[in-house]
Amino acid sequence: MRAPEGRCGKLPSARLPGLFSLGRKWRRERFRDLLDAEILPGSLHRGFIFEDKKTAFFSDAEFVGRIPRKKRAVPKLGERIEDIEAIEPGDFVVHIDYGVARFEGLRKVEIQGASYDCLALRYRDGQVFVPVYNLEKVQRFVQSGRTEPPLSSLSSNQWVLKKARAQISAMEFARELLRIHAARKARKGFAFSPDTSLQKEIEARFPYEETEDQEKAIEEVKKDMESDRAMDRLIAGEVGFGKTEVALRAAVKAVLDGKQVAFLVPTTILAFQHYRTFKSRLEGYPIAVEMISRLRRESEIREILSRLEKGEVDIVIGTHRLLADDVRFRDLGLLIIDEEHRFGVAQKEKIRKFHSTVDTLRMTATPIPRTLYAALGRIYDLSVILTPPAGRQEVVTIVTEYNEDLIREAVTREIQRGGQVFYVYNRIETIKEVVSRLKSMFPTLRIDYSHGRMKKEKLEDIYLRFYKGEIDLLVTTSIIEAGVDFPRANTLIVERADLFGLAELHQLRGRVGRSDIKAYAYFLVSGEISRKARRRLKALETYHHLGSGLKIALADLEIRGGGNLLGKEQHGHARAIGYELYFQLLEEAMSSLLGEEPQKEPEVLLEEVSALLPDDYVEESEVRVGFYRRIAAAKSLSELEDIKTELRDRFGPLPDLAEEVFFIASVKILAREKGYERIIFTPTHVRLYKGDEELNLRREVVLNVLGGKNGKKRALIADSSFNADGL
Repeated sequence: MRAPEGRCGKLPSARLPGLFSLGRKWRRERFRDLLDAEILPGSLHRGFIFEDKKTAFFSDAEFVGRIPRKKRAVPKLGERIEDIEAIEPGDFVVHIDYGVARFEGLRKVEIQGASYDCLALRYRDGQVFVPVYNLEKVQRFVQSGRTEPPLSSLSSNQWVLKKARAQISAMEFARELLRIHAARKARKGFAFSPDTSLQKEIEARFPYEETEDQEKAIEEVKKDMESDRAMDRLIAGEVGFGKTEVALRAAVKAVLDGKQVAFLVPTTILAFQHYRTFKSRLEGYPIAVEMISRLRRESEIREILSRLEKGEVDIVIGTHRLLADDVRFRDLGLLIIDEEHRFGVAQKEKIRKFHSTVDTLRMTATPIPRTLYAALGRIYDLSVILTPPAGRQEVVTIVTEYNEDLIREAVTREIQRGGQVFYVYNRIETIKEVVSRLKSMFPTLRIDYSHGRMKKEKLEDIYLRFYKGEIDLLVTTSIIEAGVDFPRANTLIVERADLFGLAELHQLRGRVGRSDIKAYAYFLVSGEISRKARRRLKALETYHHLGSGLKIALADLEIRGGGNLLGKEQHGHARAIGYELYFQLLEEAMSSLLGEEPQKEPEVLLEEVSALLPDDYVEESEVRVGFYRRIAAAKSLSELEDIKTELRDRFGPLPDLAEEVFFIASVKILAREKGYERIIFTPTHVRLYKGDEELNLRREVVLNVLGGKNGKKRALIADSSFNADGL
């Protein structure tokens, strides 16, 4: 039995028979090729010797010579976000039919015996009240700039024309995407071999527990590579969520099949980081890894390029220098591109020529909005890693008044444990004054600063020195290098945090806490701050869970990030009507071109029926709006049940008026799936309309009938002349 260094190497000389306990099926399959021993299903944290039976038990981690990390519970994404999801009075929104408006708050409306909440929307020349049961027509207006959008007019057709132009743009863009997709599908590529025992051995030495998302991405990449079609896959996930390991395994697979790998990155520091990771992971294996960037002397680069052309370099990691004409490969088989949107136009054109005949794996830490993902996911090969790695700790978040004693304490604690500090100050004009102040507070520390007006080379040098640990405290504007993992930086201090947006603050907080070391984020404010700023900071302090996503709070970040996938012309239309609506139109265009029948939201009317979350049940109107939005966005009855359970947990049993809100939402979900266009709720019946068909059902049976739980009723529904008044 093979026994590498580790606990396996400490067996008694009697050579006891070994049993290996492996929890996951893929681990059992991986080790079966490596071990001449019995492999059992199950999970062990540590092995042990059963003296009576003279048998040794091992975990997989002990076999590869590493001590397993205790796996922490990984929080689900997007839990309890209604306070953030809420639209506040004064926020800009867009109604699909009427255009851009300013939200003025919730209003209770009573008409003909019916009582329900409405969103009051202010337009340039009037006001519209939108019932909460039709809330799917209202979205937050998200644009790439910070200027206020002009309000739409109810008396002109300007909005209709804007939306029509955007629809044409979305359709043309969808056609272009489908054309590119078809060409890519037709392109033949190299079919890589299945995993070898050496590949499995290298993977087994990964020192962390793979997350489910990571495993899925790895499987998808390998499946692509083993097919005879050229791979073109995008891996999206936050920094530190495991994209690099996916890339490394793809690279190893290519190298073990005799191919070379080019790993293209936008910055010198990213090249350095990936180079160190690959060298460390592949140490001891016959795989040659090199780096080409301005950190290398010209003589070193010439020597690497010569070896590359001869096939003596297996994996080369580099910046745009890899795109130069003097870079020649003996047999390139895989191109990996990190953050492609950060390259220039000319560089992107070279990349396109570069990857026309090889498998291509792209990576991005830019969040992709759900609406864009829904559109592109049909034609792009996308893998999304949403789960944080096991062992990652939540960032301790503190919002407080500016206090030099607190700063002194926070910095000292971090430095004493061998860490580094980010100090964010967003005014370039006075950043040197802050540096002087901090140097007087901490005379023994190595302190430097960075901002966006510095030359690219100088900025990279500063971040590289920080990455190498040559700077203890870095004073910086909010441009902290994206995509780079600074594992020793575990304290963040943000001065005048009230001047930042919630998405920016969340993004800044994500720069620390990238390892299993507890990290701290201090958001400092001065004097009186606005109610909105206070609310943003409170949300940040409350929703600090890993991967919580802050999915609506991060909409700005996500939508703008998603905009990186759009062209210049699409950007213009997206800015005019809002990114979220543009992405929705793109999804609809994609469905149309693929011959899919889009599901349209049925119109809802209430006749003598009241439905709302009473203000004595959920007191804060912003929280009520958040719940209304979640209910409107629910795509299944199980999602609705989760929201209902949360309401019960937080506010107690649901009153009848609240139950009616969920009843209406449930009927709407099922009716949409059946293609109904209009629903009328009365105190005793529900009437549904589809073309010439009218279905009239008693309230107590409508969910069962629409849900298809009774075969006879399902057959009756198919008859458009059927009236279920007697049911």
